[in-house]
Amino acid sequence: MVFRKPPDGGWGWVIVVVSFFTQFLCYGSPLAVGVLYLEWLDAFGEGKGKTAWVGSLANGIGLLASPVCSICVSSFGARPVAIFSGFMVAGGLMMSSFAPNIYFLYVSYGIVVGLGCGLLYTATVTITCQYFDKRRGLALGLISTGSSVGLFIYAALQRELIELYGLDGCLLIVGALSLNILACGSLMRPLESSSSPPPEKMFVDKVPDQYFVYHEKEKTIEENISILEKGYTDEKCVNNVPDCKQDSILNKNVLRSININEKDTYKKKVVEQTNFCKQLAKRKWQLYLTYWKDTMVLFKNKVFSALFVAILLFDIGGFPPSLLMEDVARSANISEDDYYMPLISIIGIMTTVGKLVLGILADFKWVNTLYLYVTTLIMTGVALFAIPFAKSYLTLAMLSGILGFLTGNWSIFPYVTTKTVGIEKLTHAYGILMFFAGLGNSLGPPIVGWFYDWTQEYNTAFYFSGFCVLLGGFLLLLAALPCWNACTNQSSRLPPNTYSYKVASNA
Repeated sequence: MVFRKPPDGGWGWVIVVVSFFTQFLCYGSPLAVGVLYLEWLDAFGEGKGKTAWVGSLANGIGLLASPVCSICVSSFGARPVAIFSGFMVAGGLMMSSFAPNIYFLYVSYGIVVGLGCGLLYTATVTITCQYFDKRRGLALGLISTGSSVGLFIYAALQRELIELYGLDGCLLIVGALSLNILACGSLMRPLESSSSPPPEKMFVDKVPDQYFVYHEKEKTIEENISILEKGYTDEKCVNNVPDCKQDSILNKNVLRSININEKDTYKKKVVEQTNFCKQLAKRKWQLYLTYWKDTMVLFKNKVFSALFVAILLFDIGGFPPSLLMEDVARSANISEDDYYMPLISIIGIMTTVGKLVLGILADFKWVNTLYLYVTTLIMTGVALFAIPFAKSYLTLAMLSGILGFLTGNWSIFPYVTTKTVGIEKLTHAYGILMFFAGLGNSLGPPIVGWFYDWTQEYNTAFYFSGFCVLLGGFLLLLAALPCWNACTNQSSRLPPNTYSYKVASNA
């Protein structure tokens, strides 16, 4: 697809608004699943690790399928994918209200809703990066706050809906709200060049029309001949019976000669269609090989290779607090009278602040976005180590706010990826990285839950989480520092398909 130069404004701000509300509507319930998690524990009586799979799948399955999501967005565009995914999210939430057991929720809430969210996330990030260049950090920061605002509002909303209508009624209402994604998706107008049609379309347009309408034409010829034959025969039969028989024999001979010619034409068209299909299959196979070749080239970049390890470990350790913090407070025997605000809501509002602040910082030329991202990872690991020492609501609220702010580094992650591989490879590289992020999201909460089921306390679990995040941060830092200047100096001598992260002065 041929894109015009990013306008950095205009309709791009409409894209930012609708992308914000899209992430708000689709991620509000999955990110605030900690409220539903407590209800599912009481309703189904399963273990914490087993029940945590529902929320972890909802937040991880879409990221695991990111390569597929990227292919869908590249093939069909952001608008059709967003509209289709809106039906998936709404349908999955409504289906979950009828769940008879935890296994049904794995499919309805975990897989269906999670996959829909993954498609929507890829669509919103991709189309926003296409519309913005100089202000890309700000734009990504604004749209990514949609999920954080959704976490803040849905945490209180779902709790209130559960009290009024029960768990089933809550899921039905939240699913109905998600249908507004369809309106948002319809406004995601693609940024295309009107003078240059897409390559795929040009290739298809070269196919002769008879390949597609051949059967329709043949059917029309047969219908016309049948009608003429019938009308002519009926008229003759009314006036003269012998003429009727004679004309019928003559018509049959004419039709027989026509059928012979049609058979020859049909065989010719079949051969042509077969050759066309072979060429199309060969071309698709070449695209498939090119895709995997480009993937291997990406992993030759040390920064990119360290980035996928860091995002995997970060999501294994950094995601569980947003799902389990309410249960952590309940396990610490904190009285409900001390609650001024749900801890999940604090995480949500501070994540919004973090995404905005970090997104704005990423636009400053003197800020190295990779170092900024590494700093957030290290600070997150330290905060996770401090959770076992929090024994009051105030300390847990402070740690929730810190973790929420640092989790805002999601707003600069697409920015880091773009600067690492270039805008041309963003969709490809981002899909790979989101696959590992989804793997971490899917494994993190169940691992923490299993630690609790094993030890009957959360201390060991959060020590493990903090270690994972710190390890990922230090690995990314070590991968970047030794080759930083070398990559910068040699970038001009690298092959065209090899990408290196640029220094802060060029970021």
